[in-house]
Amino acid sequence: MTELSHLPATPRTGLRRWYRGRPALPAKRVQFDQPLLPWLFLMPQLAVIFVFFYWPSAQAISSSFYLEDPFGFGATFVGLENYGAALGSGEYRKIAGFTALFTLLVTVFSLGLGLLFAVKADKIIRGRATYRTALISVYAIAPPVAGLMGMMLFDQHIGPFVTLAGWFGWNMQVGIDYWDTAFALVLVSVWKQVPYNFIFFLSGLQGIPASVREAALIDCRNGLTRFRTAILLLLAPTAFFLLIINITYALFDTFAVIDVMVKDKPANNPITLVYKVYSDGFRGNDIGGSAAQSVILMVVVLILTLVQFRWLERRVHYG
Repeated sequence: MTELSHLPATPRTGLRRWYRGRPALPAKRVQFDQPLLPWLFLMPQLAVIFVFFYWPSAQAISSSFYLEDPFGFGATFVGLENYGAALGSGEYRKIAGFTALFTLLVTVFSLGLGLLFAVKADKIIRGRATYRTALISVYAIAPPVAGLMGMMLFDQHIGPFVTLAGWFGWNMQVGIDYWDTAFALVLVSVWKQVPYNFIFFLSGLQGIPASVREAALIDCRNGLTRFRTAILLLLAPTAFFLLIINITYALFDTFAVIDVMVKDKPANNPITLVYKVYSDGFRGNDIGGSAAQSVILMVVVLILTLVQFRWLERRVHYG
């Protein structure tokens, strides 16, 4: 109990001050004999970043100012016309609104369910390995396969979810009705991402010292209040990391799920901005307009990332 004697009495402010006041570990510096040696180690990674990020980004920015022939026979400079056409389109604004709603729902439910399952798994003593394996195994499924499974679950003729919805008077028509399709996309996307959050939250819970758990148990008997004021505070770095990962997943990595579930369906189905970039560029052969949309999305993601790191990270306390 000597380790607990210096802990303050209140879990909300006391643990935060104790967590902040711990001495920082001394920084370790690696010395290289040759000044170019670190750059040689970084060259493979820098080359990959340049080839697969910077160069395509530069090409997209350049193409966004031109009206290009899809077969590469010529290009006409149009300035900001592609940007104006995208931002002035009612269809584009509708898709942007759905993308924001889709990202919010997928992020909130994926994080919430992942944290809930991690808390429950952390308390299980018997059958722990089976429980964790059953939850983590879903993450091994590729996104196109997850989309195919979603199509089968929401099929109009053999889909069990459609049959279940019919028992409650809900005539679910995935692929035909806009909001029914949106519900299916959100559900499949959340199901695919929950195991990833579960792994990190469970690792974060198991990394909390037993002394801190005992101190919180002594100071606060209410389980929900103790978790909110003590345990969740120590999970803040993990939660912040997963918040960024889940927003990125909802914006970009759900492309395969959406592509499989809405392909060859009526044109009024919900799609995200990333899928519209693909649809206009590779199906509509509008290279300049597709490039302009990708640049707009790039700027939005950049602003969102800056806001997260400038505003949210200030409220995250690292040990």
